[in-house]
Amino acid sequence: MSSHNDHQKGLLITAIGGLTLTVDIPLIRLADGGAWTILLLRTGTTLVAALIIWAVWRSLSRNAPQLIPGWSGLVVAICYGLTSVTFVTSIYYTTTANLVFILAFNTVFAALLSWVFLKERPRPVTVVAMLVMILGVAIIVGDSIGTGHLFGDLMALCSAFFIALAITISRASGKDMGFTSLIGVILPLAVAVFMVSGEGLQVNAPWWIIFNGAVIMPISFFCLANGPKYVSGPEVAMFYLLETVLAPVWMWMIFAEAPSRNSLIGGAILIVTLVAHSLWQLHEGRRRRTTLAVSHPA
Repeated sequence: MSSHNDHQKGLLITAIGGLTLTVDIPLIRLADGGAWTILLLRTGTTLVAALIIWAVWRSLSRNAPQLIPGWSGLVVAICYGLTSVTFVTSIYYTTTANLVFILAFNTVFAALLSWVFLKERPRPVTVVAMLVMILGVAIIVGDSIGTGHLFGDLMALCSAFFIALAITISRASGKDMGFTSLIGVILPLAVAVFMVSGEGLQVNAPWWIIFNGAVIMPISFFCLANGPKYVSGPEVAMFYLLETVLAPVWMWMIFAEAPSRNSLIGGAILIVTLVAHSLWQLHEGRRRRTTLAVSHPA
């Protein structure tokens, strides 16, 4: 009964994190400001909120996780910091649909990095899924050639790679990285402070980005970082897909930003492949657990 409750709790936590994350890009666009100003306000408020939450947690319990657990934590923080820079940059140089579709490619990078560094050889089904997803990204990026979106697409690919690298290092270390992604914003914050000091603040509706950094980012990052404690990786991946599906919908509703035909085709290939592969992983996981339960009865 306890494991069932933990699973339900994990699904709820991860669903909250995934749904909250879907409004990140619309809030950045609603703030209507320069890229460096937006990065400054988003990372600055995220850092303040994270430190306050951690300080309260630490005062109530000595079991509060470390902000940056060792050298592996430092590398993970740098990866998340680079992700913030490339992510915000890509928002200004490509469409929302292209960005979130390409970000879903982080699962391919994660599988490749795990293969190379953790010696976790992917199953044949996973290799096929990776090849199909490469095709989907190729369709999206190919559609951007000559449209001015290619640089933004490449920045989105960099974001996907840095996220995958952070996940791989976190898994290899086995340490609690719950706050590390939030503390990692120190790097982009420093860069943004330097850039803004030269060009000045450029934002028309700062309350949107302050709300984003102070509330949306801590909730989504914390929930998605804690979900894997209770539910499987494939289930967490399914909730990450909420941003891939819903962010373009919010952008279409708010800004009438419609994705191109090829972007939708490539995105559909990515989403269908990820859902099918996640469902296959869940089925395989249940089958293995059933086999173990039969061969080792209590």
